[in-house]
Amino acid sequence: MPRRVEPCVATLVDNSPKGPDWAFEVKWDGYRLAVHVEPGEVRAITRGGYDWTPKFGSIVAEARELGHTPMIIDGEAVVLDDQGRSDFGLLQRAVGKKPSAHDASEIIFYAFDLLCLDGRDLRWLPLSERRQLLEPIVAGMMGAIRFSEEVAADGAEFFRAACELGLEGIVAKRRDKPYRSGRQPEWLKIKCARRDTFVIIGYEPSTMPGAIGRLLLAARKGDNFVYVGGCGTGWSNKESVDLRKVLDTIRATRPPVALKRKGAVFTDPLLVADIEYRAWTQDGKLRHPSFKGVKQRDDNALPLFTLDELPRTDSE
Repeated sequence: MPRRVEPCVATLVDNSPKGPDWAFEVKWDGYRLAVHVEPGEVRAITRGGYDWTPKFGSIVAEARELGHTPMIIDGEAVVLDDQGRSDFGLLQRAVGKKPSAHDASEIIFYAFDLLCLDGRDLRWLPLSERRQLLEPIVAGMMGAIRFSEEVAADGAEFFRAACELGLEGIVAKRRDKPYRSGRQPEWLKIKCARRDTFVIIGYEPSTMPGAIGRLLLAARKGDNFVYVGGCGTGWSNKESVDLRKVLDTIRATRPPVALKRKGAVFTDPLLVADIEYRAWTQDGKLRHPSFKGVKQRDDNALPLFTLDELPRTDSE
């Protein structure tokens, strides 16, 4: 049995595929893991090939009790929030060194593929057959190891439902294809994206002369603004230069929010940015934000966040 298998990685697309050849699953927001069960040893190997066995003690302990050796199970390690959604921020805290309300015992491994079993390499088999072999091994388990269920639904309908539930997205996989390492077209991921407007409170200069490296953004919280992070992608070089020229005309004498950023240039909160993002982090920052445009602030028309709609931080 190989000591490591480079994982198959899904290709990002805008729309879900159609047809009976595709199987659909929830896109879990966590760490990709391969659990290697070998005689006298269980290892948890990350997507990059690192041995993180000590970080996933509960998963490793349950894997020892699965009753098949040797085998390699492909899946995702996650921590679920109160609504049962995988939350990458919670996972980072659970595996981190800093004290946290979440610990490693909360980490769940969602198994979705079986690469080797009893010394037999299964990667040449179609996905449907690999999952038929995997299901009786892990199905019904509700502890640290669980089966990532296939959802019997139209892909487009499933995607809409996933986004309405606040999930990261869905994954589509060809039932009839073997397992191939690397980024492949037979595995697709479709991500839910959110889009809102945020007040620009400043910027960090780019290494390119006259351009912006990162916009500093805020949202309304009561009568004030709260910092929600920075955005450093989504514009062309020309747009970056033009936007900096505009922002330099409305420089602020003091920061609009309580924020210290070395080298930052703060501006009066007169402009808003249209931002696409994936989710909120646990400390109330935008995750994977991308700039889509800018306009003048109009409090009567601007759908800024209220106190209840903003993510809570640990101090609140």
